[in-house]
Amino acid sequence: MPPEIQRVEPTTSTATGRARVSRRRTAIFLAADALGWVGGFTVAGWARYELALTIDQAVNAVLLGGGAAVLHVGVSALRRIRSGRQPLGTVEEVRGLAGTTATTAAIVLVALLALGERPVPASTPVIGAALALLLMLSCRLLHRHRRDRAMRPDARSATPVLLFGLGEAGQGLVRAMLSDPKGRYLPVGALDDDPGKHDLRIAGVPVLGGRQHLVDVIRRTGATTVIFAVANADATLIREVREATLRTGAAFKVLPPVRELVDHRITVSDVRDVQISDLLGRRQVVGDLTLDDNGLTGRRVLVTGAGGSIGSELCRQIMRANPGELMMLDRDESALHSLQMSLTGRALLDGPELILADLRDDEGIRRIMRERRPEIVFHAAALKHLTLLERHPGEAVKTNVWGTLTVLDACRDVARFVNISTDKAADPISVLGYSKRITEMLTAHAAATYPGTFLSVRFGNVLSSRGSVVTAFQRQIEAKQPLTVTDPNVTRYLMTVQEAVHLVLQAAAIGRDGEALVLDMGEPVRIDDLARRMVEQAASPVPIVYTGLRPGEKLHEDLLGQGEADHRPLHPLISHVTVPVLDPLEVSGLDPFDEPAKVIDQLARLCGNLNGSLPQRRGGIPLAR
Repeated sequence: MPPEIQRVEPTTSTATGRARVSRRRTAIFLAADALGWVGGFTVAGWARYELALTIDQAVNAVLLGGGAAVLHVGVSALRRIRSGRQPLGTVEEVRGLAGTTATTAAIVLVALLALGERPVPASTPVIGAALALLLMLSCRLLHRHRRDRAMRPDARSATPVLLFGLGEAGQGLVRAMLSDPKGRYLPVGALDDDPGKHDLRIAGVPVLGGRQHLVDVIRRTGATTVIFAVANADATLIREVREATLRTGAAFKVLPPVRELVDHRITVSDVRDVQISDLLGRRQVVGDLTLDDNGLTGRRVLVTGAGGSIGSELCRQIMRANPGELMMLDRDESALHSLQMSLTGRALLDGPELILADLRDDEGIRRIMRERRPEIVFHAAALKHLTLLERHPGEAVKTNVWGTLTVLDACRDVARFVNISTDKAADPISVLGYSKRITEMLTAHAAATYPGTFLSVRFGNVLSSRGSVVTAFQRQIEAKQPLTVTDPNVTRYLMTVQEAVHLVLQAAAIGRDGEALVLDMGEPVRIDDLARRMVEQAASPVPIVYTGLRPGEKLHEDLLGQGEADHRPLHPLISHVTVPVLDPLEVSGLDPFDEPAKVIDQLARLCGNLNGSLPQRRGGIPLAR
């Protein structure tokens, strides 16, 4: 057995010790339950006779209480056979215990009523059962309290933390922190702006006020870290709480938004440092998108470009939908290795789910589609670096245009095909924009030709993806280099990778043949503001240098091109755009080995001829609209 999957079995002595502890605990609770019945019946008889209980009456109450205790064990055994056993001290166990007690009392009461001469009053089983249940519950609550105390982190080694926000996410985090004796965080208090939660206690952690009390509460509790746990909070609030926290000298952490935690229970490991996406003043929209029926369950799904930022997140979210088979295709073997490691925790690279292939290999792609027969295809593979493609437009032709055409032709029998595009395809003026616009039109042609559903998805820049502006800024800060911004007024539509992938899955569910789906990403973000936010987080001062727009870049991106209507028939956050058809024969005449300027001109003509007038390039520099 490989070392990474070896299972460590408990030793015999450990298992024996655990069994001994379990038997001892069971015996203690049986004795307590028996004492509860005997004591309950005795006290019930004593109260019935107004504290004048005779010896014979006391003996009868004790004997009947003992009989009820034996009956209680029998009823418990039958209930365990029927419903199973619940952990001690849980709500489920309390519910079962109450039912068992009521059943036992009812049987004893019926038996008493059937006797002509009763050894104890008929009220004894009713009152005695209530008292017995009270004692049994008290024992279990004491056990639960002792167990909870034992599970708390050690105050001598754990970091005292203050939580900001005690909604469902915050409460889940508190319970997670208090259930790990080796945990690194110990909650000492919480803050919440909801006045209805003030003076509330969750698992013993008190709510000590709102944001205006932050500084005072940090001083009073000795907290050295503040964890921001407000679900889907506004960036302004995050920045305000962060700045106030840092002024006190305490560290600031965040619990990721709910959209990042939907697949598992909240744990302490979810707490992380604040990211630039948390501080941007833009509305996150993934929480408003629903995927009630994603159509992926049980289906054979293939993702091209699976090792990229979008492709890998796409694979992770598809896995949660329980597909019949997920096939992940990429030409980068290292990217596939990292992807498998992130999905399964191991990367042996020996499974059929990983496919090493290149879109430029026409026959190879066709063979893969014939053999694997995917039902749904997400096409995320592409060259995406704008400036590099301006210098090498022939590569965009071979990968983005011809590669997509190869995949489309090989997927003529699939049920659904989703082409991943970009906002740069709207009124394109760059090689990247031209090539992606052409892929949209080729996808529209496939929709008109093949029986399945073929559509495109268009979105903006993805935060923290490989080669993104955030990643570039982070590396410049780490290298203590100036942050390079093209223009102080340049803006871009930004979205998280979770939002981007959620849109792709939404498109697979609601998109219609031949169209492009465009997400409403709110207001565009000034890249200069983004740079300044990151400079504020840097450990040392970093200058910002303006380099000017490069060939193919716009000052402001567009989500919709000229003549494209903002039509939202199915969801208020998603526009459906009609895409003109481009015959594949039109692109067969492209010559990727021609002079770069001629290749760019050919790409521009293909887009312009089918999309009306477009912004023109002059001397290699686009004119900003």
